Amino acid sequence: MFQRPDYLNQLIQFKDSDFIKVITGVRRSGKSVLLMLFKEQLKQEGVSEDHIIYINFESFEYQTITTEEKFRDQLNKLLPKDNKKIYLLFDEIQVVKGWQRVVNGVRVSFDSDIIITGSNANMLSGELATLLSGRYIEIPIYPFSFREFLSVKGIERDSRKVDSAYNEYEKYGGFPSVVIAEESIKDTILSGIFDTIVLNDVALRSGVKDLTALKSIISFLADNVGQLVNASKIVNTLKNEGVETTTHTVNRYLDLLENGYLFYRAKQYDIRRREYLRTNGKYFIVDAGLRRNAIGRKDGNYSNRLENIVYIELLRRGYTVDVGRLDRKEIDFVARKLDEILYVQVAYELPNNTHETDNLLNIKDNYKKIVVTGRYHDVEQVDGIPIIYIADWLLSD
Repeated sequence: MFQRPDYLNQLIQFKDSDFIKVITGVRRSGKSVLLMLFKEQLKQEGVSEDHIIYINFESFEYQTITTEEKFRDQLNKLLPKDNKKIYLLFDEIQVVKGWQRVVNGVRVSFDSDIIITGSNANMLSGELATLLSGRYIEIPIYPFSFREFLSVKGIERDSRKVDSAYNEYEKYGGFPSVVIAEESIKDTILSGIFDTIVLNDVALRSGVKDLTALKSIISFLADNVGQLVNASKIVNTLKNEGVETTTHTVNRYLDLLENGYLFYRAKQYDIRRREYLRTNGKYFIVDAGLRRNAIGRKDGNYSNRLENIVYIELLRRGYTVDVGRLDRKEIDFVARKLDEILYVQVAYELPNNTHETDNLLNIKDNYKKIVVTGRYHDVEQVDGIPIIYIADWLLSD
């Protein structure tokens, strides 16, 4: 198991608190491993194994537990009879109908510390929000960052191998099982991950019947990451490709793709008026390798691919990220975290003009502004705006 201290430290920070910890993220991103790491941490701290209850609801042993009643019966068999604190680790809990009432009942009735994982954002709405309002914290998890990627590969940050490592990361992404695999089978593994996400976490769980339309929408979004899109545009594009669908269906499928953590939607934000615009948004895919798989492994579109990596890294660092609009100019990303705001322009090549930095300089506040480039330039700043090569930015603190 690869150590993931950033995520593990969050669990440790909230250990023994009243909050239920909810680990969310796309399938195969490391949620189960994180639970195992936390379990090992508990054992190192002296917690006896019979007071650590771990259930993976997709495992052979527990995959028949799909209802509230079966879940409650199984817990009654596992819960210790003394009054010592118990730690409950529930993996992929969303497959159990009515799990929210059981978890809330355990929280109320026992001295417990509860951690759950899920691969669908719907688990954070509805009954969970009603029963546990203010009593849970979400810990989003993503595929490996570039820093984690280098660590797994055993590459030092100042090594000459960093640039070639970035090229591999940009091509195949950061899913742990893909990172450690031989290059000859990386695409096969990615294809399996992609199909599992699409079929299990999107189509099967939501009763999607038109898989052709769903996969066509995924291909369109993957090929247009970083472009402003809306449902009508997607409908027209698919019709031109011989795929009949409706705006209602496209909007539903877009929601499902977000709920399955395959895509993230960035809304447009008017910086001058400080309000969100009711216009098109941009969609970004959770992993560069999945993008390549979704569009048939074709090359090109380097600028938007770079923008996708920057967007996901900003999310990974805990920012809320929007697409900025300043009059008629676009700011690629407006990233917020607590009292911090970061404005980011992304450029694969630094142009001969000052277009990228001019857009940032038009923002009349004192928050940090940077330009991230896809190629290294021997330029540290333009008009006071830092110019940062993508590999350097991904490795920065």
